[in-house]
Amino acid sequence: MKPFESFLAPKLEEFIAYRLSLGYAKRGIRSALLSFDHYLKEQQAQEIALPPSFFLELREKINKTPRTANRILSILRSFFQFLMRQGAYCENPLQDIPPLPERYFVPFVFSPEQIEHVLQAVCKRIRPTKEHFLNDVALYLAIVLLARCGMRISEPLRLLRTQYRSDEATLYIEKTKFKKDRLIPVPHVVRSEIENYLAARDTLLSDDHNPFLLAGANQKALRDDQVRSRFHQAVRDTGLNRPKQTIGDMTFGSPSPHSLRHSFAINTLKRIKDRGESPQHALPVLAAYMGHRKYQYTGAYLKVSDAHHRAGLIEFARSQRNLL
Repeated sequence: MKPFESFLAPKLEEFIAYRLSLGYAKRGIRSALLSFDHYLKEQQAQEIALPPSFFLELREKINKTPRTANRILSILRSFFQFLMRQGAYCENPLQDIPPLPERYFVPFVFSPEQIEHVLQAVCKRIRPTKEHFLNDVALYLAIVLLARCGMRISEPLRLLRTQYRSDEATLYIEKTKFKKDRLIPVPHVVRSEIENYLAARDTLLSDDHNPFLLAGANQKALRDDQVRSRFHQAVRDTGLNRPKQTIGDMTFGSPSPHSLRHSFAINTLKRIKDRGESPQHALPVLAAYMGHRKYQYTGAYLKVSDAHHRAGLIEFARSQRNLL
């Protein structure tokens, strides 16, 4: 892990520890602060008050998208608020720096039919050999949980076997994003898939001490990169691979494992609407199921109403560009 080297290095480490205690992910915070730390060293900044112009220049030098620049400055704004609470600074030098205009991001959305095709493609990749069978089924189940239960990719990988309750058909998801725990019911079809996998595992492994529900190699969990690789392989197999594209001021995302979580939220609310019920009233329940602190965060997934709507947005953006 690369250390901080500027005069603010100790404070940056303190801030990361503070943010981690609130449940934020370490990786995103540290990478943003490393950019700032590098710039401090490059500018030979010392223990003096940093004026707003220093951060405006930093923003210009960040050779990345407006969204990335805004994210870095947002984290730095929180960092200087942290220093103000400690009494190290009297005012936040970033408080009046506005964000850069960002392109409107539209995530990739799978239709229910496309999700079925992806899961079938993953299933077809399960090899019947003793060496690969259980690992391939575990990868398949990880993707099933993303698609059927709207999980984040880290969540099925960290599940322990004891956190699956067969009699209740529930999964206890512990200390994920923002250190939030939740107990969720799983659909009947998911329960059947898990039961079949565990039965096969008990039959094929005479000495199984792996504590994880989805067993990886050497008594460890599955790896993130394994799941991503199998997902993208299935997307290619089904012909659903689409490049990320920017049209005018709109960016349309390519399929990713997180797209399954997006699609779960969007398709669930669409089914509720199709039944003549209120999607707005369902948001708090869906937010609790998906592990959001506030139901407004769940609403952020609803930039499009379904996969058909997203395709229409792409065509609209192209037509508008052609008119220019």
